[in-house]
Amino acid sequence: MNNLDPIVLIIIFSSTIIISYLFNIYSKKTGIPSVLLLIFTGVLIGLGFMISGQAKPMGMIGKILPAIGMVGLALIVLEAALDLKIVKEKLGLIFKSLATAILGLFVTSYACAFFLTTIYDMTMVEALLFAVPLSILSSAIILPSLGSLSDYKKEFMVYESTFSDILGIVVFNGLIKLHSADPGAAVYSDIFGNLFFTIIFSLIASYVLIYLFQNIKGHDKLFLLLSILLLLFAVGKMLKFSSLIIILIFGMMINNYRLFFAGKLSRLIEEEKVKGILSDLTVLTGESAFAVRTFFFIIFGLSVSIGSIFNPTTIGIGAALLLIIYIIRTICLFIFNGKNIFPQIFLAPRGLITILLFFGIPKALTDEEKGGYDLNGVLLFVILVSCLIMTWSLIRHKKNLEEAEKYDEVISEHSEIDVLSEDTIEEIEGE
Repeated sequence: MNNLDPIVLIIIFSSTIIISYLFNIYSKKTGIPSVLLLIFTGVLIGLGFMISGQAKPMGMIGKILPAIGMVGLALIVLEAALDLKIVKEKLGLIFKSLATAILGLFVTSYACAFFLTTIYDMTMVEALLFAVPLSILSSAIILPSLGSLSDYKKEFMVYESTFSDILGIVVFNGLIKLHSADPGAAVYSDIFGNLFFTIIFSLIASYVLIYLFQNIKGHDKLFLLLSILLLLFAVGKMLKFSSLIIILIFGMMINNYRLFFAGKLSRLIEEEKVKGILSDLTVLTGESAFAVRTFFFIIFGLSVSIGSIFNPTTIGIGAALLLIIYIIRTICLFIFNGKNIFPQIFLAPRGLITILLFFGIPKALTDEEKGGYDLNGVLLFVILVSCLIMTWSLIRHKKNLEEAEKYDEVISEHSEIDVLSEDTIEEIEGE
């Protein structure tokens, strides 16, 4: 693996991108998430290693996967933020999605954590470190899979999954500090202080970047801008800040520049130049996120031990956690959206962020030899089954839409008749 010919590496890279693109096309036609296909591709590659008698390059995977994941996470959040329009007409939608994300995250986390404390000898904080990642929606899987939904449902899922990602990461980082803090330390004030500082810094940095980059000439500035954002994200991570907020706020500010550069601040920008940056950045971010997401999920599929999910204990715990997840999700959606909640109920996949946060759990809690808990099989089970449930729901939803369209067409063919007889209606429904 370490001695591969450069030409072979180019072939592997190019072929992977092409395959992922074909998966996207297939996904749009069938409703099967492309991410699921990428994971299974990685699993098949792993089986290829096993059949050929070669060991998986786990050392390399352990170093590459978290890095690719964090870059992918930043790009996915930026991609989502560049789609978020803040207008008066959507404030109700934004509030509902935010409230659903908050309630869903906290209630699901505590319910799953309580369940884990009954299975394992964990404290509540330790259980929450495992439960929070499992309670976060995966925008990396949801966002590319919303093509068949109505505009309202699509926008709701974009907002909800993005908010879930951000909130989940903030809560998880707070739990890490709480777990490692000395008794009596002012942890909560540190967490909220950290959050406040991050928001203020993000606003200032975003204003500066937008102002400066509108005056930079040349095409190279987009990669420069993206590199600066990723640098700020990485440095923020090193300093234990909620650095994903930097990415989110920048994306929202440049996409809603009229709102943030209102009044006297409007003199600081040239609208046409900002529009150009926004348009090009949207394309660049989408393409980059696609490439990074492709390699992350294939490498993740390569890294997993598929046999671990067939353990009866793993299946039992995973199934119980999924039941908790979907019951609470149903209740939360019903509270804020009423009865019109299909297929959103089942659009609750776990993916990139769940995996990344699992990597961030202290080794002492995940190493069985050191008294920790091996929940990797449960993680894999929840990810795969939640993706399969999402696949089923999207296929079912698409089928229902096609049947509805067919019915409307048949009805329109009889539109010349002012009043349809019961026999005619039964005939139409039969068709």
